[in-house]
Amino acid sequence: MGMQKRLREMFGIFAFFLLFAGVSPIRLEASELVLSRGQTVYVPVYSNVIVGPKEVPIYLSNTLIIRNTDIQNDIQVSLADYYDTKGSLIRRFYSQPVALKPLQTIYLYLSDRDREGGVGANFIVRWQAEKEVNAPIIECVTVGSRGHTLVSTSRPIREDTK
Repeated sequence: MGMQKRLREMFGIFAFFLLFAGVSPIRLEASELVLSRGQTVYVPVYSNVIVGPKEVPIYLSNTLIIRNTDIQNDIQVSLADYYDTKGSLIRRFYSQPVALKPLQTIYLYLSDRDREGGVGANFIVRWQAEKEVNAPIIECVTVGSRGHTLVSTSRPIREDTK
């Protein structure tokens, strides 16, 4: 019985990573480069995935990574909020803006013991700069118990859609 459970778990992990194997960050050509003074972005978080006919959850660790890609200018991250599948705020990570120097990177870690997020967890991240800069790279790296990795990229959103 233990072998069947292990095979089901391995199949679920394999199916999950096979499903997302074709997902890659959107690449912009140099001619499409857009400078910005700030954005709000949505970042998917895979805190767990459901596998097998019995819908067994597999819990995964996640690291939100924010990279200032500008060579000359600081940016500030003013918001990094973590939401669950139902859209409820779980955790607000910053009470004050965090400054990132040129090419600096910061991260937030969510353990695989984090059970609050669910399959539709996400981060909302807001950043700004004093002048137009290269937009940061904001991604979430998901790691499974066997070292399988998935990278989710951010997507700019508008907060004022009323």
